[in-house]
Amino acid sequence: MSTIEMTIPERAAGIGNFQVGRLLPFRQKRAVGPFVFLDHMGPAALAANENLDVLPHPHIGLSTLTYLFEGAIMHRDSIGSVAEIQPGAVNWMTAGKGVVHSERTPEYLRNTEKNLHGLQFWVGLPKEYEETEPSFIHIEADKIPAWTENHLQFRLIAGEAFGRKSPVPVFSRLYFAEIKSNTARLADLSGALYGESALFILEGAVRIEGITYGPDQILVTKESQRCSFEMEAGSTVYVFGGDPFAEERYIDWNFVSSGKNRLLAAREDWIHQRFPMPPGETETVPYP
Repeated sequence: MSTIEMTIPERAAGIGNFQVGRLLPFRQKRAVGPFVFLDHMGPAALAANENLDVLPHPHIGLSTLTYLFEGAIMHRDSIGSVAEIQPGAVNWMTAGKGVVHSERTPEYLRNTEKNLHGLQFWVGLPKEYEETEPSFIHIEADKIPAWTENHLQFRLIAGEAFGRKSPVPVFSRLYFAEIKSNTARLADLSGALYGESALFILEGAVRIEGITYGPDQILVTKESQRCSFEMEAGSTVYVFGGDPFAEERYIDWNFVSSGKNRLLAAREDWIHQRFPMPPGETETVPYP
């Protein structure tokens, strides 16, 4: 039997004026541990007159995790945060009871050719934190734990695993890690992971029980405790997951909650303009 429960291919979706590959949620797999949403942004080459402009939009009941491979994004939110994220850094925004944010190409790049490539997750919050006060933290790339083991290069971007802990202030047991290999190498993660687990192959390929898997998909593993795979030379893989919640998480547009009535209330609040706005922003994304 294969150690892969299922593969989930990217499906085209739009965020603002930008096309992404959506990986979660999937009709047969709504979440991996506490991770309820995953978009693969790019890789995209943008002309001088093309920019990322995701207008202000709301969230509740989740934390967003933005991680870039190329390019830059300017984040602004309704609690007054302004931060530019660049490759290797982490933007971690906790919506809690409600936050509004925009994501745009920084001003100094708007009239130049540029590339944009990265991942954005939504991480559900434990029930006791769903209505917490919104917050934002930016972690620079050099603050992320990085090490080499068995000729593999690791970075623990968020959560706890491998006997290490990321400075990203998560609310539940989870992990999001990068693994790079310059040569063909076995990545044996047995005993290092827990809960539910999935792999995203950014470049190169992995081989599991005689089957080769390439980019543009995630592989959901059957047993995180027995996760191992062969990496081709020049491969980069991201592994993410953690302990699932006891309660189901529901999604309505940009809202996540363990209660359907809370989603209805958030929708009405956005339609009737009861959410705070980021300073200096006037346009918004309407509820679809």
